[in-house]
Amino acid sequence: MLAFTPQAFAQGRIDCSSFSSHVLHRGVRYCVMLPSSYEKEPNKKYPVLYFLHGLGENEQALVRSGGWGLIEDLQRQHRVGDFLLIAPEGGGSFFINSADGRERYSDFFLTEFLPYVEGHYRVTRERNGRGITGLSMGGYGALRFAFAHPELFGSVSAQSPALITESPAEMNADLRNGGPLANLLGGVFGDPVNVVHWRQNSPFDLARKNQIQITHQAIYMNCGQQDEYGFAAAASRMHKQLLAEGIQHEFDLYPGGHSGNYFLSHLGETFEFHWRIFARSAGVR
Repeated sequence: MLAFTPQAFAQGRIDCSSFSSHVLHRGVRYCVMLPSSYEKEPNKKYPVLYFLHGLGENEQALVRSGGWGLIEDLQRQHRVGDFLLIAPEGGGSFFINSADGRERYSDFFLTEFLPYVEGHYRVTRERNGRGITGLSMGGYGALRFAFAHPELFGSVSAQSPALITESPAEMNADLRNGGPLANLLGGVFGDPVNVVHWRQNSPFDLARKNQIQITHQAIYMNCGQQDEYGFAAAASRMHKQLLAEGIQHEFDLYPGGHSGNYFLSHLGETFEFHWRIFARSAGVR
């Protein structure tokens, strides 16, 4: 544990720190948002929601955007109850292992970070008390984790998920054109794209592969209709696939683009969605 930095808020508390990862061979920063009751009820265990940030952001994205204040507003309005929200730093990893095996972020998250959280914070270890959500790149990561490991996550949500509908051949053409984004995608998925790795991590392929298991998962997505990266079409494609496979889910398209204003204006819906699952699991009315 390094660089412990508590921040006091009106009700709850945010602790930002760093976890030393043997898998990644470096420290990984994270922030934990604790409800006000956490210190007052030392024997209580809480549901936990993992938040994955977007590209170019970090573990403090939700703190800086006002997301924690939004949670507290929802709590005061009795629209959500108490849960822990945990946001790890993901860099530009898309929250997966890289094709060349040099960046094993998924291995870190599953084998080190989740056990660390469950060993150091009073969170429930029940599947339906463990949710995952994300914005943009983090939305891709959230869907990928949930669909690859439905045994771990009872609920998943994604805002404007960075679902890439291009084929590996089309991706390779884009990579040949160069540019910063191409370099980033090449570092994650391979240059040329490693087709096996691509399919192993594709939320579309994983939803199809684990269709029966994710039938028992609560799934929610939303996206801006004017999303500048075409993610509205990609999210709609995922929506249609889940419908065709008979997988219950919630999906909303709203006016707006790929922006912080859009994310924050609909972020409360994702928290309320996860709280409904947490409350149902705990028998809370």
